[in-house]
Amino acid sequence: MSNASMYVSVDQIDGRHDVKELKRELDTFAGVTSVSVNDKTDTIAVDFDTTAIQQERLQKRIEQLGFKIMHTRLENPVM
Repeated sequence: MSNASMYVSVDQIDGRHDVKELKRELDTFAGVTSVSVNDKTDTIAVDFDTTAIQQERLQKRIEQLGFKIMHTRLENPVM
């Protein structure tokens, strides 16, 4: 198991509905261990197992939900 954290800035997260939708949709992927969405800073943080799902697939789903990705940062924790 190889864990990573992806931090995504999007153009606009508009209220609780968007927060719930993003969390619900991203949580459905096998390998996703945590999703945090902040509508005040328009950011999404996803912790996931890179052996189960790739970063690109998560980003594609965010875009399919109608959010324009402005910036993405990936961190691989050192154990």
